[in-house]
Amino acid sequence: MSRNTSESSEEREPGGSVSVVDGAPTPGASPAAATGGRRMALDVHGRLRAMILSGELPPGSALLQAEMARKLGVSRTPMREAFRLLQEEGLIDARPDQRARVRAVDPEDLDGVYGARIMLETLAVTTTAKTLTGEDLDRMSELLERMKELADEEKPDEWYAAHHEFHGVATQAVGAQLRRTLSSHAEHSERYIRFAQLGVPGSRARAHKEHEALLAALRAGDEGAAARVIAGHLARTALSVLADVAPEYEPVTTRSALKIAGGGPA
Repeated sequence: MSRNTSESSEEREPGGSVSVVDGAPTPGASPAAATGGRRMALDVHGRLRAMILSGELPPGSALLQAEMARKLGVSRTPMREAFRLLQEEGLIDARPDQRARVRAVDPEDLDGVYGARIMLETLAVTTTAKTLTGEDLDRMSELLERMKELADEEKPDEWYAAHHEFHGVATQAVGAQLRRTLSSHAEHSERYIRFAQLGVPGSRARAHKEHEALLAALRAGDEGAAARVIAGHLARTALSVLADVAPEYEPVTTRSALKIAGGGPA
């Protein structure tokens, strides 16, 4: 029986192998096709992830694979893989026979992520403090000024990119494995930073002052002061968001990490 190509996501190639349409590898596809399908799934994952972190897809939003596939102009196969990756990251809940939904703020997750960030970034900043060159410090100063401009211009995505780089320079002296872990935690924290900036008046201005204090401590080569500033800076974001969205939750992990790091009272 013949098939209409518009009704199928695959096409036959000579010799009976199956090619890829819309980035979806199928059994018998070549390694190159499989690689292309993986790239497509990662691209879709990145686009959906950005929509969730930016609030375009707010917490509680229902996600239908077919609808999102049409919206992004892709097939269902890379969309299924993207959903799987988002669920592994904890950004969506996708249970069998139920609609996937963007996860709401999970107090335990926020507390755990920020507790880990306080400990690891304190270590990284302390390690980096005495290794920064004048060029590094000037770059941080440029990024700080850029962040202020972007905040005034209401360009959040560009602000987060500059913010990520600012923290990256401040922690650059650690090994590759720890840098990857720090980067992963920072990306995971982005939605919480957005919650803080939206829900806590003056949050962005206070964060700017804390960034200035971190840069001043690093310019002075005072690793103890830098550690205290970064610990307090991270804890403030976590505690502010928790006070806003889950006031009944006791952030034991964040407070314990802050106490260990010496960033302030637990």
